[in-house]
Amino acid sequence: MRPQVLTIAGSDSGGGAGIQADLKTFQELGVFGTSVLTAVTAQNTRGVHGVEAVSPELITQQLDAIGSDFSIAACKTGMLFDASRIEAVATGVKRHVFNRLVVDPVMIAKGGAPLLQDTAVDALKTSLLPLATVVTPNVPEAEVLTGLTIRSFNDRLEAARRMLAYGVRAVILKGGHLEGETAEDLIMTESEVFLLSAPRIQTSDTHGTGCTFSAALTAELAKGRSIMEAAVTTKRFIQSAITHGLEIGAGHGPTNHWAYVAYGEEGVTIESIKAGTR
Repeated sequence: MRPQVLTIAGSDSGGGAGIQADLKTFQELGVFGTSVLTAVTAQNTRGVHGVEAVSPELITQQLDAIGSDFSIAACKTGMLFDASRIEAVATGVKRHVFNRLVVDPVMIAKGGAPLLQDTAVDALKTSLLPLATVVTPNVPEAEVLTGLTIRSFNDRLEAARRMLAYGVRAVILKGGHLEGETAEDLIMTESEVFLLSAPRIQTSDTHGTGCTFSAALTAELAKGRSIMEAAVTTKRFIQSAITHGLEIGAGHGPTNHWAYVAYGEEGVTIESIKAGTR
């Protein structure tokens, strides 16, 4: 039987991010995707033009419907909108024992529209992150979660340590917002630190990269992969999705969700970081 996975996220009418990106990624990586909708957006490659949240009660009903009928091997969260919806999700995740939880702390859309209310950050840190196997912030999201300004490598290490202290098993601090010829993701657990690096691609086809990244990680964890094994495949998946762009829309175009299966992608290097180095 194929692993069954769950995305708890918002809808992107443009198809490049949110549950649409997640379900495409699940399909490409050979797992069966289910979904719980938290919000509906009117969105295209140029930006978010409207948002309407799903009620916490309906979120709970969706979680109960999935939990009572499916064997969820891993799940992920994306856009959660506000504190009351985060609490509903956290309660449902605990009630149905959805293990291997990946939290993508979606805060801002690619075009700059806010997707998480400021008052929800505390709920994210206190209610959801303690349940998480992995949290996958980009640099701006990590700055909000930790209160740090992240510029140097040591800043990234300290931010990852602070996020581990919230109770997550692993942090993948993505490097797409940093400068340099390579896009470098830092992975930290209680006992290890790694860097995953790949050449930086100059492209505007980056809409939905965070959603796609966390969905690929969820799919691989559902297959029983270790966090490091899942992270390496995920890095290769997103590298291929960005490299082989689709050139759709007039703004930030979507990534190519079928590129990894169609073309493959190497070019990802793994570095183990020892204490006191760099």
